[in-house]
Amino acid sequence: MKYIVVLGDGMADEPIPELGGKTPLEAADTPVMDMLARKGRVGQLITVPEGFHPGSEIANLSVLGYNVPEVFEGRGVLEAANMGVDIKPGDMAMRCNLICISDGRIKNHSGGHISTEEAREIIATLQHELGDDTVQFYPGVSYRHLLILKGGDKRVSCTPPHDVPGTAFTDVMVKADVPEAEATARKLNELIMRSQKILESHPVNLRRKAEGKDCANSIWPWSPGYRPSMRPMTEEFGIKSGVVISAVDLIFGIGVYAGLKPVYVEGATGLYDTNYEGKAQAAIDALRNGADFVFLHVEASDEAGHEGDYELKKRTIEYLDNRILRPLMDAVSEMDEPVAVAVLPDHPTPCRLRTHTSAPVPFLIYRPGDTPDDVTVFSEKSAADGGYGLLTGSQFIKSLIK
Repeated sequence: MKYIVVLGDGMADEPIPELGGKTPLEAADTPVMDMLARKGRVGQLITVPEGFHPGSEIANLSVLGYNVPEVFEGRGVLEAANMGVDIKPGDMAMRCNLICISDGRIKNHSGGHISTEEAREIIATLQHELGDDTVQFYPGVSYRHLLILKGGDKRVSCTPPHDVPGTAFTDVMVKADVPEAEATARKLNELIMRSQKILESHPVNLRRKAEGKDCANSIWPWSPGYRPSMRPMTEEFGIKSGVVISAVDLIFGIGVYAGLKPVYVEGATGLYDTNYEGKAQAAIDALRNGADFVFLHVEASDEAGHEGDYELKKRTIEYLDNRILRPLMDAVSEMDEPVAVAVLPDHPTPCRLRTHTSAPVPFLIYRPGDTPDDVTVFSEKSAADGGYGLLTGSQFIKSLIK
């Protein structure tokens, strides 16, 4: 048996009046997901342990079967793994967003969805102006970058910028949790303020402003941590070989620590215009070329949720169904070895809230030969009646990989 997990980041939602009281998943045309639900078994999954923020880093670790309280060390260190940045003892790694601030408030967490090429110019400038023996900036993809602070104390409270659109940035700056972390908090807040002065007149932002685009006019560091200790999935679940397919450094980083080989797809953007067909083909090729496990991650629905765009979110779900699951299932049906297929979000990203929540997510597992339950469509509501019931953390992956 081979296994593939197709994860639609942030795909779950709440009922939306403009969609007739349906969620985007319920309103979307998803014949392949519904077929898999009819032939498989459905349930709900709690992906965010109590006391943890409902971030993608937490939820995806849970989906892959890891005990989050034991292994989680922040988002930055996970992204660093994919970027090839070695986290040494005493280093604190953080995600470093390029964000847009307007009239003193966080307008968006993505610098107006700044391109990777533009962002690299900005990060190079920040490294030149702010980098030193203790501060290092590393470029990532689009608005997602890495900050290393040598000797930093991770006992600080940092607010993810996608959680607080419209909030005055001064109200959500870094705070120390213990007296020993005061110096770290001061340093990070100083870097935020200095970055704003540098980026206000940066050539990239001057060009974007002239084009009527939002500017990437501030850094925003968050999710601090040290190097994690994670056993690869090959040891945890007996997988011989596996791959991870995404457009997001965080997911690739989790995959690296999980022992999954990263597969990069040309045109994969992390947005609604990502290369769906390319991702599907990469998964098919991996299964045909010997991989026992494929983790295929699609970010698009999460970004639509953060933008509060329910029509776009509905469309991204339909894209996932038609442009990824349909060709994937066509190929799987012709393979000699049976393939178990799972589909789920990592967390809800309700359009109404424009941020993540900790609510349970729906999931489906289709394993050839298993007796299906009575669920005939895949949605948040139908999952509550599924045969798997309500699972927590590693119970999902253990139900998939028996």
